[in-house]
Amino acid sequence: MKKNMGGADRIIRIVITGIIVVLYWQGIIEGKTAIALLVIAAILLLTSLVSFCPLYKLVGLNTCPRKR
Repeated sequence: MKKNMGGADRIIRIVITGIIVVLYWQGIIEGKTAIALLVIAAILLLTSLVSFCPLYKLVGLNTCPRKR
């Protein structure tokens, strides 16, 4: 599997995941909204850990820096 995600993109996804988890843990989000956001957070975390986003592949986006 070819990587298509750069470092900044990965960090942003991890930060967003952290924010969602903290909001849930503090009880600020709850119910169906919390479940939906936690699913999104899990997807963001997974895609950042493997450095591959299937949606990027579909639209032809690549945020990895080019090798010289």
